[in-house]
Amino acid sequence: MIIKKSNKAKLDNSLKTELREWKAKLALTFARDAYGTQLKKTSRQGPLSVQKAFYPEGQECAHIYLLHPPAGIVSGDELTVEIYLQEKSHVLVTTPGANRFYRAREDASIGHSKQTQITSLLLDDEAVVENFPQETIVYEGADGFNTVDIHLKKTSIYLGWDISCLGLPRSNQHFKQGQYTQLNRLYCDNTLIYHDRIEISPQNKLLHHIAGLASKPVFGTFLVYAPSQLTLIKDRKLMVEALRKIIDDENAQQLISITDIKGLFVIRYLGEQAHQCKKLFIKLWQYLRPLIIQASGIEPRIWHT
Repeated sequence: MIIKKSNKAKLDNSLKTELREWKAKLALTFARDAYGTQLKKTSRQGPLSVQKAFYPEGQECAHIYLLHPPAGIVSGDELTVEIYLQEKSHVLVTTPGANRFYRAREDASIGHSKQTQITSLLLDDEAVVENFPQETIVYEGADGFNTVDIHLKKTSIYLGWDISCLGLPRSNQHFKQGQYTQLNRLYCDNTLIYHDRIEISPQNKLLHHIAGLASKPVFGTFLVYAPSQLTLIKDRKLMVEALRKIIDDENAQQLISITDIKGLFVIRYLGEQAHQCKKLFIKLWQYLRPLIIQASGIEPRIWHT
């Protein structure tokens, strides 16, 4: 077969583009049996993986560390994580380190600049997911899109956060050029309960606007939803008051807001330090966890390595 020079050049460019871009996917299925929560099925493509399930709390709750050896997302990369929990299974998901959206390529002739990560969590009846990735660092000039989709049943439970850091201010690398979108959606019995999207770009000036991030480079959202456990308004009111008392004790009233939206707790951080955000979120999780899932909030060991 003879390939024309023009077609050969297109083929070479296509292959080069594929080498520069990773389409990675990881799909995990968990089920509960007589031995507790087990990782029953793993499907992976590209540089996304897990080692195994850990059980620091016993067999009821499996701890999973999502591994991405490149430790960052570059132009053209698409990372997809799908986690399915069958009935009554319980999983805590975290990462060994920060995720990163690196500076996007500026030359469109060698491939598009978009960097995408999609996390989908699907829970059956009475399943529990605690989704606690470490912070996402968005480098100056990035073109990132990060989506978290949660699909619950009325009897299942979700606790999860995302923490985004724009630029590296301490290294004098501020986020002046680039785009980043964080999208969170939560469904219960196929009904959309929560839709939250923030898009940062030089055009909309949301990073510096007083009604936006007010020049604060770190923002985080902690969602708590347990519709069968948090049914009474008076109980939720007492819990919110207790959470706000914790924030008062930490002198973080200017950093954290807590809202009860028809049984969905939306906890937001806006400030300048990712480790401060995580520390405050952990304090609130350690209060909520015993009340909602009857287990103490023992931090995963990987957070201290």
